[in-house]
Amino acid sequence: MAALGYVYDPFYLEHGVDGHPERPGRLRAIMSHLHDSGLIYSLAAIPARDATEEEILLVHTSEMLARVREARPTGVSWLDADTYLVPESYEVAVRAAGGCLAALEAINGGDVSAAFCLLRPPGHHATPSQSMGFCLFNNIAIAAGYGLERLGLQRVAIVDFDVHHGNGTQDCFQDDERVLFFSSHQYPFYPGTGHWRERGRGNIINVPLPPSEGDDAYMAAYREVCAPALRRFRPQIILVSAGFDAHFADPLAQMQVSCHGYYEIAALLRDLAAELCDGRILFTLEGGYHEVALPWSVHACIDALLGNEFTPDPLGIAPREAEADVRNVLASVKEAHNIETGVQ
Repeated sequence: MAALGYVYDPFYLEHGVDGHPERPGRLRAIMSHLHDSGLIYSLAAIPARDATEEEILLVHTSEMLARVREARPTGVSWLDADTYLVPESYEVAVRAAGGCLAALEAINGGDVSAAFCLLRPPGHHATPSQSMGFCLFNNIAIAAGYGLERLGLQRVAIVDFDVHHGNGTQDCFQDDERVLFFSSHQYPFYPGTGHWRERGRGNIINVPLPPSEGDDAYMAAYREVCAPALRRFRPQIILVSAGFDAHFADPLAQMQVSCHGYYEIAALLRDLAAELCDGRILFTLEGGYHEVALPWSVHACIDALLGNEFTPDPLGIAPREAEADVRNVLASVKEAHNIETGVQ
């Protein structure tokens, strides 16, 4: 099997505002941890590149692209209450989107079978026409569009385990049956979308979970809904919006997932990729705002992708909070999508 690749560029650190949750320190913490642990030396470096305007326009409108490109503030400006721009932001966002494309090209060319894109700003809230929720361009949607329109792919699956619903990705592909979009997320929560009734053309699968859910509930969603849906769809590649803000230590949400829970999700997705698409799987960083939980969660996913045993983390298991019964939610999702009841 080809090596596991990674994309990182120090230019990703140039987009930042002091005190904002989506800050350069997130990525610094990940890279420091990967070097200190030695895990980085098990990975093959994939150089990032800039996305072209034509590639960004595969999923975004020209008006949105121009709005981000032409803002170029001398200090800090805001696209909404959460989403900032500094002088370097446009170029950083172009490099982030291009980092996903570089990883996709490496997988498509057989240089690696899997990759993890360690980049920022995140992307999954950016809709075709609007930057929002810390996101400027939708990195993973651009990668999916590039795979479909430029690399000849016919079926792309996107799996999103960020604690927030990937509304932007859903909006990009809700009418495109070449893309299967699966999202597990806290609900109700920002951005307010992601009910299981939101189905697109049957290619949108949302699993809205109540607050305080942890590893068991997440794994039930992935085993009982995600796995059979992917097997039925038979993607040629799996793209993963890897947000780690469902971790119990994260300050922006109320879920109870542990690093071991992320390891289990990643291992299941790795196995599905091996079964369905010759191991072709691409992870890209989305959320995650606790600078201990975040690097250890990334470590857990990389361990899973490499086939390593789980490396115990200093935060351990989640607090023992009672989880709500999610059987009714999962049953509703399965009925809406004609997924056979039971563990697949």
